[in-house]
Amino acid sequence: METLLDVDYLVVGAGAMGMAFTDALVDHADVRVAVVDRRHGAGGHWLEAYPFVRLHQASAFYGVASTVLGGGRLQQQGPEAGLQERASQPEIVAYYDRVVERLRQTGRVELLTGADHVGDRTVVSRVSGQRFVVPERCRVVNAHHLAPGIPAEVPPPFAVSAGAHVVPANDVVRLETAPSQYVVVGSGKTATDTCVWLLQHGVDPDAICWVRPRDPWMLDRALIQPDPEIFLGVPAAILEAAAASSSLDEVFLRLEEAGVMMRIDRSVTPTMAKAPTLGTWELELLRSIEDVVRRGHLRAVDRGRLTFTDGSTVRVADDAVVVHCAADGLKNPPLVPVWGPEDITLQPVRAGFPCFGAAVTGYVEATRTDDDEKNRLCPPSHYGNTLAQWAAMNVLGTRASTSFSAEPDIAAWASRVALNPARVPPDHPATAALDHVRERIAASTGPGLARLAELSGLSGLSGLSGPAGPSSPAG
Repeated sequence: METLLDVDYLVVGAGAMGMAFTDALVDHADVRVAVVDRRHGAGGHWLEAYPFVRLHQASAFYGVASTVLGGGRLQQQGPEAGLQERASQPEIVAYYDRVVERLRQTGRVELLTGADHVGDRTVVSRVSGQRFVVPERCRVVNAHHLAPGIPAEVPPPFAVSAGAHVVPANDVVRLETAPSQYVVVGSGKTATDTCVWLLQHGVDPDAICWVRPRDPWMLDRALIQPDPEIFLGVPAAILEAAAASSSLDEVFLRLEEAGVMMRIDRSVTPTMAKAPTLGTWELELLRSIEDVVRRGHLRAVDRGRLTFTDGSTVRVADDAVVVHCAADGLKNPPLVPVWGPEDITLQPVRAGFPCFGAAVTGYVEATRTDDDEKNRLCPPSHYGNTLAQWAAMNVLGTRASTSFSAEPDIAAWASRVALNPARVPPDHPATAALDHVRERIAASTGPGLARLAELSGLSGLSGLSGPAGPSSPAG
C-alpha cells in the first residue's frame, strides 16, 4: 500500500544544502515540502562525523538563512579568541534538530528519515518498508548530488591485510592502548584535524607518520570572518594576485606573501587547492611533524609496511595504527543546470559557501517562475581541488554572484543573511577601510578575472566583472 504525500516539493537529502534550500523556499513561498534522508535525522554527514571535528569556517556562514548557527558569538579564550565561534559536531547536530522543529511548526514541511528515494517519485522507509509517493506536479530536488564521502562511511581506498590495524578518523578517540606510531593517511581537512588532535593530546610529533599524497594550500582562518572590511580583503587579494601573475603557482605564492594562503611546508609547492581555513596555531603544530611520506596514493597496508601505487614501500611500526582520512569529501561531478527537465540539482552558485548558495537557490525558486530565468540567475559552480579547478571555481562563482546580485530583491535579501560571506549589512557604518577594499576590488576585478579564466583554461568568461568578486571556498 502506498501513501500519497500531498506536497509541492520532494527534497532528497536533509544535509546542509537540502536544509538551506528548504528553509529559504518555505520562508518565501506558500508551498508544502517533504524532505527525505537515509539517515536518522537532519544534518547529513555531521551525524556520522568524527567527534573532534569543528567547522573550519565561522559558524555564521553555515546552516540555514533563518537561524544563525552560534548566534554570531565570538570565541572568548584559546588561540582563536576574538574570532567567530566554530561549532562542534554535537552543536551542529543539535542546531539541525532545532531547524527541523522550526520548519515543522510552519505546518508545511515534513521530514522522512531512515528512508530512500527509489525513483519514480517514490520513497521507501528503511524501517517499516512503507511506501510514499508524491504527485506528478511535485518537483524533485536533488540535494545529494555533492554529498561528501567520510571515512566513517567509506572504506579505505587501499587494501588492508590481516594483522594491519586500520581505523577511520572516528575511532582514534576509542583506542584502548597507545601504539608506538600513528600513520595518518590523507591530505585534507580530516587528516589535518586528526594530526592536530593527536598532537594536542600529547602524542610526540616523531610518533606520527603523515602520508600526504598531495600538499594543500589553506586559507588563514582569521581572514574568513563575517566582517566586510576583513573578508572582502580576501577576494581583493585574489584578484590582485591573479592580475599580476603569469601562472597559478605564482598566484598562490603571491597570496602566501599577502598572508591569505598558507602551506605546511614552504619547500614544497602544493598542487591541492580545496583551500579549507586553518589557524596559524594549527599550522605550527602541523609543521612539527617531520615524517611526511610523499609517494602518491597508498595501495596497500600490511603489518609493518605501506605499499604505494608506484610500487615503493615504507616500513612502519608493527603496532602502528593507520588512520584512514582519505575519503573524497568534496565531490567534483560535471556541472549540470540547476533547474533541469527532471529535477532541481543543488550545486554551489558562488565560489564556495554551499549553504549560502543553496539558500539563494531556494529564494530564487520561491520568487521566480521561469526555469530559464532561474538558470540565468544561478549558473552552477563547483568546488576547487587542483589549482586550475580553484581558479575556475572563482571565475564561475563570480559569474553567478554577478547574476543574482544584480537583482534588487535578491541583493536586499542577501544583505540580511548571515550565510552570505560577502554581505555588507544595511546598517554597517561607512569606513575608510571598507571604501578602500571596495576600490581594490573594483580596480582588479576585470584584469584579475581575465587572468584566472586564462590560467584555468576557461574560455569566453574573461570579461566577467561584478562587485562580489571571487572568494574563498568552504567545506
